[in-house]
Amino acid sequence: MKQRDDAPEIEPFDGPAGGWGSVRSLADILPRERVGPSALAELARQNKPDGFACVSCAWSKPANPLPFEFCEEGAKATAWELTSHRTTPAFFKEHSLTDLRGWTDYELEQHGRLTHPMKYDAATDRYVAVEWDEAFDAIAAELKQINPKSAVFYASGRASLEASYMYALMARLYGHQNLPDSSNMCHESTSVGLKQAIGEAVGTTQLEDFEHCDAILFFGQNVGSNAPRMLHPLRDARKRGVEIIVFNPLRERGLERFTDPQNPREMLTRDETQIATQYHQLRAGGDIAAIMGMAKFLVEWDDQARASGDTRILDQAFLDQHCHGVDAFLDATRAADWSAIVRESGLEKWAIEQAARVYARSKAVLGIYGMGLTQHVKGVDNVRMLVNLLLMRGNIGKPGAGPTPVRGHSNVQGQRTVGITEKTELAPVGKLKELYNFDPPTEKGLDTIETCRGIIDGSVQAFIGLGGNFLRAVADTGPMEAAWGKLRLSVQIATKLNRNHLFPGKVTYLLPCLGRIERDEQATGPQAVSTEDSTSCIHGSRGRVDPASPHLMSEPAIIGAIAKRLLPPNPAIDWDAWVGDYSKVRDAIEATYPEKFADYNQRMFQPGGFWKGNKAAERIWQTETGKAEFHVPDSLNAAGFEDKSGRFRLMTLRSNDQFNTTIYGYHDRFRGVKGTRDVLFMNREDIRERGLAEGQRVGLTTDLADGVDRRLDGLIVVPYDIPRGCLGAYYPEANVLIPLEHHAEQSHVLAAKSVPVRLLS
Repeated sequence: MKQRDDAPEIEPFDGPAGGWGSVRSLADILPRERVGPSALAELARQNKPDGFACVSCAWSKPANPLPFEFCEEGAKATAWELTSHRTTPAFFKEHSLTDLRGWTDYELEQHGRLTHPMKYDAATDRYVAVEWDEAFDAIAAELKQINPKSAVFYASGRASLEASYMYALMARLYGHQNLPDSSNMCHESTSVGLKQAIGEAVGTTQLEDFEHCDAILFFGQNVGSNAPRMLHPLRDARKRGVEIIVFNPLRERGLERFTDPQNPREMLTRDETQIATQYHQLRAGGDIAAIMGMAKFLVEWDDQARASGDTRILDQAFLDQHCHGVDAFLDATRAADWSAIVRESGLEKWAIEQAARVYARSKAVLGIYGMGLTQHVKGVDNVRMLVNLLLMRGNIGKPGAGPTPVRGHSNVQGQRTVGITEKTELAPVGKLKELYNFDPPTEKGLDTIETCRGIIDGSVQAFIGLGGNFLRAVADTGPMEAAWGKLRLSVQIATKLNRNHLFPGKVTYLLPCLGRIERDEQATGPQAVSTEDSTSCIHGSRGRVDPASPHLMSEPAIIGAIAKRLLPPNPAIDWDAWVGDYSKVRDAIEATYPEKFADYNQRMFQPGGFWKGNKAAERIWQTETGKAEFHVPDSLNAAGFEDKSGRFRLMTLRSNDQFNTTIYGYHDRFRGVKGTRDVLFMNREDIRERGLAEGQRVGLTTDLADGVDRRLDGLIVVPYDIPRGCLGAYYPEANVLIPLEHHAEQSHVLAAKSVPVRLLS
């Protein structure tokens, strides 16, 4: 079925999120992927107790699920995994890697599931089938010949808690903690910022907090495309009068209007729920300024109330008992200049006041946010500022209140919980030494940015990818693709072919694994795995669909096979026993993290998941001062660069037809784009001022003087409701424009939501 079109349709979409549009979207992808009746029936088990955890986003799974507890994007992910299409050794006989580099991301993955382990043959520039044992022996032999600290073990965020624990343990036993994962590219600013502020690296809220809040602040997250199941609690909140205040540069349909596809009355009458009660289109990088403006109003009103003896606006009792650095922050808000706040935020003073008044009168407020906060040079400051705002009125550690980061991949948060981290302070070093009788490495490992630097300069010699499409997800696409061939060893564990697989190292293996929805048979019988959602709840997941190929292995089995060959025997670890019975891995996780995983095997299929706990939610602050920390930002501009004549701020975006680097199709329904991804969203006034025309093709070049020429050509100009001076283009295609060193301070998250660029007409 044709997806890409030389004559794309670009027309504004006036429908709601959800509704008949989502139904038609599923009616398109299910037959396209040739999903059979038995596989189709699996949708009824998605995100259900004793079912399987969605393989895309990490949104929370309720204890009392809807009849269909999946969204449009989740159903696409399921169809993508359960496709009947196959990428077999015969396919690779017909196509060289050089030829395949001309295929699009969609075409590569849509060809179907990988069926056999493959080795790259440089003489023919093709992958050839190889036996599993041969691959494992060769991988271990290569790793034994290099310094362990020159190897990187990357994890994409999809692998289960069981596989992730084994993977992290294997890395540390081998001698390194170069364990970057996809959170380095998205929510590491959360992990750094929240840890500094409240002593926990994750959000404090749970799903039931939506039932207790009376206002929601929503920053930089496109719920309609990236976490559509969240629209149900948002809809319920609006039905009971909760005010939802959105700060986002683009008008996104999921934040405006929603029709519940599971509500027959709404579907028949085309009734809609308005989601946002206020929608503030601040400019890219304007969040610090907008939040500072709200805080300035609160302090001003509180000063007046204190002087007149009226009811205070700030929660002084909470601030006195639980917070540190309060006075410095309050003084900074008083000193903040309104002209600078308005200029940097892109919002009028009255608009900021409107939002502040709702916050000032609300008693329990959720602060929901996504990569629109984290992916800036000042991304950590963005997170810290939102926490400041919540702390001012005691909105952490009580029902209906707290920071609520919306995480991406289905187990990206969970991987960090069980040891996928390059940071010693986040790893259970003492417990690992006690349990496994070795000295874990304590030297900080490589994160994603540092890994990329090492690949480019040659200091990284081996890369193992546990899922993902690393080369496509990182910045500086051109230099990174050119450098990948320097690797002595490149190993990719995957379900489908993607662009990273087309760039081999000197020794390269492509290892196909089971998907989470497939039946995983091991020595003791069918196995279950587990994941952690955005709200720190652990869920069991049981696959039952026949595997796409009899030649597939599970991720734990692949890790165990490599570990057995790579590492010396350890009487405390029986890799074969762990692979044969995943409950033994969960016992090991419980022994390593007893406070978080008590009675793990007994509770993993508990409806709604079991909560691993969060000290900040109990108002126990694991910080240096023992209190929640206020922070004074050093700039109101989160972009990290100044405005110049002709310079725009580019935001990279995901479409309604993709999940991360996976492209399901070419129909971004909510933005009215069909048949292409080569578009540039622009403000109409900017189009006019530049002498451009709707539909004209233009290029972009990065506006940083670092000596590297980065450009992206052939983009169709599309008028859109976006602030002046801001542009939008699709991820990952626009990653070619992001310099590797254009990243968040402290967290090293690529600053993809404000990239300095110039137009090439």
